[in-house]
Amino acid sequence: MASTSRQGDSNLLSFINSTTPSVLTHNLPKWSFQDWDNLWLPAGRDTVEFFNLRDLWNQYTEWSAYGAGVEVLLPGGDKVDQFFVPSLSAIQIYTSKSHAASRNGLSNCWSNGTAYKKLVNPRRSAADTSSDVEGTRQAQDKWGYLYFQFIENASPYGRSPLLEKVQELANIYPGLMSFKSAELSPASWMSVAWYPIYQIPRRQNVKDLSACFLTFHSLTLPYQDHMQRSTVKSLSHTGAWRNGSISEEKSNRISLHPFGLTTSRARGNLWVNPESGDNEKIASLHEAANCWLSQLKVHHDDFNFFVTH
Repeated sequence: MASTSRQGDSNLLSFINSTTPSVLTHNLPKWSFQDWDNLWLPAGRDTVEFFNLRDLWNQYTEWSAYGAGVEVLLPGGDKVDQFFVPSLSAIQIYTSKSHAASRNGLSNCWSNGTAYKKLVNPRRSAADTSSDVEGTRQAQDKWGYLYFQFIENASPYGRSPLLEKVQELANIYPGLMSFKSAELSPASWMSVAWYPIYQIPRRQNVKDLSACFLTFHSLTLPYQDHMQRSTVKSLSHTGAWRNGSISEEKSNRISLHPFGLTTSRARGNLWVNPESGDNEKIASLHEAANCWLSQLKVHHDDFNFFVTH
């Protein structure tokens, strides 16, 4: 029987490469920001590197309309372009309160060599009683204020594509389009659900092409910069990134690689190539997502569904 994939090939990493947004970054002196004292910056920084949230959503324009094409290596050596449509699964945007507190509020957490951030004392939920007011105030001082959150619970068949959903939500929360990443707390994040819609050329009876993915992304640069260096370093040992596609970034762009990921209906070896270290990588990314949600005390419907399916 032919091998599912050749040594060094990884359909999982092909998916990550093909669905990771790349955004234009900008640099401005911090005094050009109206509220520069509340920017989330490392100590001693006089310039602000940031991206605009509007530019991030624009990266999903074509994917929302036609799907994101992912090259998949099939058993026997044939290739197919599998297309996935993105939907906004969850998002939390925390606005800045004290950037000095944020630097002390996040600690490194490691799982199988992959770094992610652990919230030491997450923000309390809105259901807290009056006796928890002081704890909520302390959490706000560390993480900022929860400007907006959205957790999708509709059936995948009843969802709007990501860009359409963001535009709808921005009518009520305009910061979704106007915020700069430097104005957000490092606790800000989103997850994207990717569902298969078609493939070219069309293939029948390839069950694993029905796999779905859930990716988690930071919405701020300081955390993402650390995360990206760690991810690149970790993956460089496996030789799995084809064509060096994430190791050579343009100086004025950054790719928001997922810090967490989980899958549904991705059983078998089509998406996971043991020779590329995929099993370890997907376990690490899954644990990172689980840790993040646990620390923020987020009940994430899609994550729970994916874990059990």
